[in-house]
Amino acid sequence: MNPDKKMRLAAYYNPTGHHVASWRHPRAQADASFNIQHYVEIARTAEKAKFDLLFLADANATREAAVEAISRSVQFVAHFEPMTLLSALAMVTSKIGLVGTVSTSWNEPYHIARKFASLDHISNGRAGWNIVTSGQNAEAQNFGKDKAYGHHDRYMRAREAVKLVLGLWDSWEDDAFVIDTKSGLYYDPAKRHDLNWSTELYKVKGPLNVPRAPQGYPLLVQAGGSDDGRETAAMFAETIFSPHLNIPEAKAYYEDVKSRMLKYGRDPQHCKILPGLAVICRPTQEEADADYEYLQSLIHPIVGREMLNTMLEYKIDLTKYDLDEPFPEIPDHDGGHYASIVSMARREKLTIRQLGQRVAGARAKNVIKGSPTFIADYMQEWFDAECCDGFTIMPAYIPGALDDFCSMVVPELQRRGLFRTEYEHDTLRGHLGVPRPANQHVARNHFSGVLD
Repeated sequence: MNPDKKMRLAAYYNPTGHHVASWRHPRAQADASFNIQHYVEIARTAEKAKFDLLFLADANATREAAVEAISRSVQFVAHFEPMTLLSALAMVTSKIGLVGTVSTSWNEPYHIARKFASLDHISNGRAGWNIVTSGQNAEAQNFGKDKAYGHHDRYMRAREAVKLVLGLWDSWEDDAFVIDTKSGLYYDPAKRHDLNWSTELYKVKGPLNVPRAPQGYPLLVQAGGSDDGRETAAMFAETIFSPHLNIPEAKAYYEDVKSRMLKYGRDPQHCKILPGLAVICRPTQEEADADYEYLQSLIHPIVGREMLNTMLEYKIDLTKYDLDEPFPEIPDHDGGHYASIVSMARREKLTIRQLGQRVAGARAKNVIKGSPTFIADYMQEWFDAECCDGFTIMPAYIPGALDDFCSMVVPELQRRGLFRTEYEHDTLRGHLGVPRPANQHVARNHFSGVLD
């Protein structure tokens, strides 16, 4: 739990919202995916509410799905590239953290290191990298491959890529660039460190052609729920977006990942675990229920089934079953969304249509709908149970549901002393209480256990 007893809040933006039918809601921005002014406004809204960070997901392909489904969905069809967008948002915000997704499967480590070091400078220390491994074949097919790397191979590549990126971020010591116009010395050669990395996967000489970032390393973010994902999180993650739907599962995950950190010499306080929470807040429970049911009525059943297929990694062909049949018996699988969805289907005896609607409505995250007091009570229950360090807020539709959360729930959390009323720091690491790593060539830092 955070020593200051304050929640951390991330604002996770799908362009029009996290409900699959969000773009059809009258309080959503239907063209949000390619509307820069929309992003400017919602970034400013989250910053005014004192969120720790905003987060943009990404994929290097249009989502794989049946045409009749994908043509009715806004999710990963066409949207801005996140690093370009975050750089623009850095110019219209001053405090909120800016976290973007970049895949280790389809980006070279040098590219990753350079982009995020640049964003950290542009934003004055507010950048964060969401590390993903990309399992979609559609992405692989845009990079000269027929299929995505296998699960274990993806994580093996990711771990090496992260180590390499950290090494590149340490190419220059903090005071390497003396820029002495009188003597004519631009940088101190003794404070430059070429990487000279060479393995079967990667060969990178270095150094990085960007000075050391204001945060030392931009914040490292991750969302893996499988065993490979948990181990990678224990090695590197400083913030985790987790998918758990109830307190026992969330607490087990929280304790597992934080205990794994110890074997790498990492302080568990240096990783903030923020479960996803899809939120609809209205002044009364009745209004919130009505809003949610209206959104659910906008889901096309084919879209619901396709979203379910995606979350289940296409391990079963649901088109063989009637939508109103009970969800079929399928094998258990290691962690992540798959396990949570199958567990929910069995526990609640849901049909394919019902489960598809549930998953599509929340993208397999918790859905909470109600009054400001009800939602704050729910969040406080989880926080007091020490199964999270805060939450990843996923507004059902944007900007409307974001505006409601910021204007109604945030003040209630502040009234209870659970959330900041002002920013105390200027950097993303400062907001989260995660220390700035020392340059590994000067002193040991909090990743030394995996970098040694």
